[in-house]
Amino acid sequence: MHASLVSCNRFVLLAVMTAFLISISSSVKADDWPQWLGPQRDGVWRETGILEKFPKDGPKVRWRFKLSNGYSGPAVANGRVYITDHVLADGVNPSDNKFSRDKVAGEERVFCLNEKDGKEIWHHFYPCTYTIAYPNGPRTTPVVQDGKVYTLGAMGDLFCFNEKDGKVLWSKNFVKEYHTKEPLWGFAAHPVIEGDKLICLVGGTGSVVVAFDKNTGAEKWKALSMTKKEIGYAPPMVFTVGGKRQLIVWEPEHVNSLDPETGNVYWSEDFVGKGNVSLTVSTPRLDGDKLFITAFYDGARLYKLDKDKPAAALVWKCVDRGESPNQTETLHSIMPTPYLKDGYVYGVCSYGELRCLKEEDGSRVWEEMRATGDPAKPEKTRWANVFLTPQGDRWFLFNERGDLIIAKLTPKGYEEIDRAHLLDATTPLEAMRKVLWSHPAYANKSIYVRNDKELVCFSLAAE
Repeated sequence: MHASLVSCNRFVLLAVMTAFLISISSSVKADDWPQWLGPQRDGVWRETGILEKFPKDGPKVRWRFKLSNGYSGPAVANGRVYITDHVLADGVNPSDNKFSRDKVAGEERVFCLNEKDGKEIWHHFYPCTYTIAYPNGPRTTPVVQDGKVYTLGAMGDLFCFNEKDGKVLWSKNFVKEYHTKEPLWGFAAHPVIEGDKLICLVGGTGSVVVAFDKNTGAEKWKALSMTKKEIGYAPPMVFTVGGKRQLIVWEPEHVNSLDPETGNVYWSEDFVGKGNVSLTVSTPRLDGDKLFITAFYDGARLYKLDKDKPAAALVWKCVDRGESPNQTETLHSIMPTPYLKDGYVYGVCSYGELRCLKEEDGSRVWEEMRATGDPAKPEKTRWANVFLTPQGDRWFLFNERGDLIIAKLTPKGYEEIDRAHLLDATTPLEAMRKVLWSHPAYANKSIYVRNDKELVCFSLAAE
């Protein structure tokens, strides 16, 4: 009897110790950032053990890697970092007119780096002549899953690589294979993986959105057509609402919900954008059963999705007169992804105004200018940009000046905790203005940021 009790107690103790060790290992396990907006494609950084304020001299540099031009953000997965850029051919100088679609010869490049030290593991280069406005490099973040890496270049070159050695497993060119034309600002909608499918905005007749077999590249289905405008730039998103997985595709004429398995349309709401160019850019956001959309010229609107079946109804849309600061009340985002939390919307408007709105009606709660500009001299600047990433009860904000800000955003206002300058802005936008428009990655208690010269990893781990 005594021996059996001892044996039982040892078993219980062993089980408790095992569970404890598992909990410790899971709590310290570093997170990856394997795609646009992170592991859950929601822009939330869920790692713990992150510093509360920056060291006196700023975050510690872990490593640097030399790069060329690009707007694309890095992806971090399985101990590796993936990034893309564009190198000009010898003697080529792009036009000073950023809207010019003159040919700009060069090559796009894909790099795989060791996460620990930034050393190159493999690369893939391919010729790529740009005929797009703002020809400063690829736009989309790589996607990493199940031993494969997917990249999409600015001219519609889609690649699937073997994660281990960079071997090309399959590739597509949207312009050639779907008889489409590259959007004015290039292909910029970050692909999304759903099950065995890689889903992309492509263009062409009946192929605005295409699902490829993620393993072979074979087309599984295609859907939607455009009547007047190009496909736009907003990333496709997949949400579970109304008892169904719904693929949200926002293009310049409609907000659409599709069955991601078949491409069949569940519902479609008219959203014909103003202006001569398609500015469907910012990522659609979901909060429960509420879908939030924001456009530069058209402002914001909110849809309520049916909880029982795939259907949508417009709750409100803005009545703003234009995108200029004195004409906006809601949110006219050009690039930054807004965030919805506890019935409020946090996002950046057309001239860099960081705003908080009430989700229920779009009314403004507060506005703040320090996040996107010089905190000592904040001013409204067209297209001023900051990327918002919640982490715990605060936020990390990376702006177009290369500053990383720790702040709290609540309905009560903007509370800046600390700020550090990480990188210089290098992309010419106007005569006296350079910008940094690449979304960072957060993983391994670090931030990975790039400009047109280098990719840098900074430690954000608590001491």
